[in-house]
Formats: sequence, C-alpha cells, structure tokens
Amino acid sequence: MDNSINKKLNFSFKTSQQILKKISFIDTFKGKWNILETKENRYLQELRKIATIESIGSSTRIEGVKLTDKEIAKIIGNINIDKLKTRDEQEVAGYWETLDTVIDNYANIELTENFIKQLHSILLRYSHKDERHKGKYKQLTNKVVATYPDGTQRIIFRTTEPHLVNKEMSELILWTNNSFSEAENHPLIIIAILVYEFLSIHPFQDGNGRLSRLLTTLLLLQKEYLFVQYVSFEKVIEDSKKEYYKALMEGQKNRYTEKEKIDNWVLYFLDSMSILIQRLEKKYEIYKDTKTYLNDRQKQIKELIIKDQPVKISDLMKYLTDFSRNTIKKDLAYMKNENLIETIGKNKGTLYLMRKY
Repeated sequence: MDNSINKKLNFSFKTSQQILKKISFIDTFKGKWNILETKENRYLQELRKIATIESIGSSTRIEGVKLTDKEIAKIIGNINIDKLKTRDEQEVAGYWETLDTVIDNYANIELTENFIKQLHSILLRYSHKDERHKGKYKQLTNKVVATYPDGTQRIIFRTTEPHLVNKEMSELILWTNNSFSEAENHPLIIIAILVYEFLSIHPFQDGNGRLSRLLTTLLLLQKEYLFVQYVSFEKVIEDSKKEYYKALMEGQKNRYTEKEKIDNWVLYFLDSMSILIQRLEKKYEIYKDTKTYLNDRQKQIKELIIKDQPVKISDLMKYLTDFSRNTIKKDLAYMKNENLIETIGKNKGTLYLMRKY
C-alpha cells in the first residue's frame, strides 16, 4: 500500500499551491495559539467543555443519533451506566469516554493497530448491540452509509473486504508512522490521508466514522495543533456533511485504480481546519468578553483603544476628562491582567492595544 498511497500524493500544480496556502494559514494560527495557551487558562477550560459537548453531539448525530447537545450535556453531566438504556445514550457515553481518553493521554499514545482496537472497544463499551465485535476487525462486508436529518440513508461507497482488512490496516499504520518520521510530507497531509484510507477500509463492523474523527483529534494533538480541543472538528463535519461525503466519494469511486484521486478530500480537510480556526477565534473573543466584567469607564477605555490603537494614557485622558491619570492607569492594569489588552514599551512611552486573541 505504501506505493499506492504515495501515488495519490501527486497533486497538480494548482492543487499544490492551494494546499500550501491553506497549510500556511493553519500553521500560522497554530503558532500564535500555542503561545496564547501557555499564558491563558481562564477561558480555555470552559471552551473545552463546550467543544466536548459539541463534538460528542455532532459525531454521533452524523451516524444517526437523535439527541441534542443539551440532552447530551445532561447525560454526561450525571452519567449512570446502569441507566443507559437506549442505543443513543450508549453511543454518547462511549464517545465521551473515548474522547476524554484521547485528550488526556495523547502525548503518551503510540499509533498502533492494537491501540486503535482498544479505542474501538472503549467507543462501543456501553453498546449492547456491539458486544460481540467491539475491538475486533470486521467479519462481514460493510459499507459507508450517510444518514440524513429526516432519517433516510444512502450508500456512499463499499469498503475493503474482510479478508483484506488485516493487510491494509497494517500497511496504513506503517505508512503513517514512517511518513511522520521521514517528514517528507506535511503532518496535515498525512493525517488527512490516514482518515481517508481508514474510512475506505472501514475495518470494524460499526463505529468507523466516529473512530476516524477521534483518530483525527488524536493525531492533530500529537502534532501540536492544540487548539482542536477547544472547538469541535466534528461540528464542522456535521455542518458540511454533503461536502464531506462528496469529497470521500470522488476518491472512492476509483478505489484500487490509477484514477483514484484524493485532491478534493485533502482540500476539504484543510478547509475544515480553517473553518475550525475561524470559529475558535470568534468563540474565544465572545466568551472572553462576556466573562470579563468591565464597568462603564472601562468600556469607554476599550472603545477608545479599539478606535485609535495603539494609544497612550495621555491620549485616553483627552476624552476621559472626569477621571484622574491614576484611575485610568488602574483600569488599564486590570484590563491587561484580564488579557483584554497588551502593551508595547515602558513608563510614559507605554502604548496600549487590544489583544488579537
């Protein structure tokens, strides 16, 4: 499989340029966010909780679960294993536990077939229907089926036959680990291809879609795309299901032939990462603003900085004539401590401007 995967990496010049541009945008944000994360924890824990609920909800709904995010929050907020009577509740509990395992332990996890089987066992731990085949490769032919909001289903493509799964999974994991070690291809390209190939093989009888999204989170975290734990990748996919399935189908229709192309899948994957970033920036700004209390004077200062930044205290005093320099200075110190603003320079030459994140 090594050679067959590598052949799929022969993108056109136009596609290659698009890929480079998208990766550059993602990696630039990654660098900024990882610096921010070392300084900030006031809002991140809450954002992670919100993202976890969204991820569980979206990933399970893609596979047909009917529960809302609100209902899911209630289940995992007061989980009682003995009371998980419906399949929907069982799948939610399993996804929550698996996602938690990935986020808490990603730094110490090695990508192996045994680990993937272990994750699959956790994912289906509470699902009575899947008791026999959890953690084991499939014995029966299966297919990728899209479940739509009205409950209708459509076969997207057929997958690797059971007798070939061991061979193809072994080759895929070997290719992935070698590719990361050799560093000839960008990590985002390698992750996108792993997900595509995993879904094409569909190694387990059930749970493949959910597991592919958990593996995506695992590998992104391992490659230091730490922001993915604070915004839901699964939600992006749920919101673009039509494009998601179309990108998979366009490659899959020529599976095992020279015509199999994954250009559109890689572009879809990178576009999803970009959407993820845009959503996180917006959520972080909104959440930060709503969680930081500002009195009327401080709100005025914020508006003035946004309008004229960078500004000095003397610039602010021209407008805030009813307040002393010392009062304004204390307000600025509070706003800086709350990570709303940042400074350039020292003493009387200090400039104040809004933080970008």
